[in-house]
Amino acid sequence: MLNWEREIKGEVAITAKDLVHPVIYVVSDSIGETAELVARAAASQFNSGGVDIHRVPYVQDVAEITEIVAEASTIPCIIAYTLVVPELRQALEREAARYNIPTVDILTPMIDALAMVEGRQPKMEPGLVRRTDEEYFRKVEAVEFAVKYDDGKDPRGILRADLVVIGVSRTSKTPLCMYLAHKAIKAANVPLVPEVAPPEEIFKLPSHRVIGLTIQPRQLNEIRRERLKTLGLTSRADYASMERILKELEYAEGIMRKAGCSVIDVTNKAVEETASRVLEIYYRGERHVR
Repeated sequence: MLNWEREIKGEVAITAKDLVHPVIYVVSDSIGETAELVARAAASQFNSGGVDIHRVPYVQDVAEITEIVAEASTIPCIIAYTLVVPELRQALEREAARYNIPTVDILTPMIDALAMVEGRQPKMEPGLVRRTDEEYFRKVEAVEFAVKYDDGKDPRGILRADLVVIGVSRTSKTPLCMYLAHKAIKAANVPLVPEVAPPEEIFKLPSHRVIGLTIQPRQLNEIRRERLKTLGLTSRADYASMERILKELEYAEGIMRKAGCSVIDVTNKAVEETASRVLEIYYRGERHVR
């Protein structure tokens, strides 16, 4: 632990006579979790009763390396490190050799082995594991959001959404929102029905955050008839009648015009194709806003 860290915590400098357990300095250009886990796993194989871990995270330059190793040299210790930047690794090995401090490079052997198998060079960017984890959790959160605010269940989600998809029934609003969720986009969807006024929140959003879906009447008729069959209902129900479909599409067109949103015709389009167009509209609008 560096002197400034000790001052914050009100601790005094460590000396050899103060030590009860072996000391491992964990040095990382990220948060150092990986090296600490490995150090503790290794220590568990000994009956020494424990190990003292001094984690030094977010090391960014050679000057820090010099200070860390100089301090570590005042006590018997080893240095375990996860440094992906070659300059920092070389500086640590060089400084540690000056003081005869044993070092353990946790990441480089694995990175080198993977580079051989992959046939390409690694990115050598610190903190990518944490960034990957954060991206994963953003996607999970977006999926949960899409489920919670599916089919207009709760209009409060509209203003919290990155995107709101509107359209008549069976225009693939839900599949589109789920696809967008896997791109870490929080999408809510609202069905447009002539008998039910749409939430006013739709008209409060910037136009690039509202996407209208439309479809050719004949294809919608076929989709709805098939839907009724799966539900064990007659295809002659009003839900699938051409008269009803034309009425709904006309109503939806008026709402989309009022919202000023982009409208995508999903006739014969795969969800991926529609999503690509949606993301283009959304990100272009976000850049313009910024």
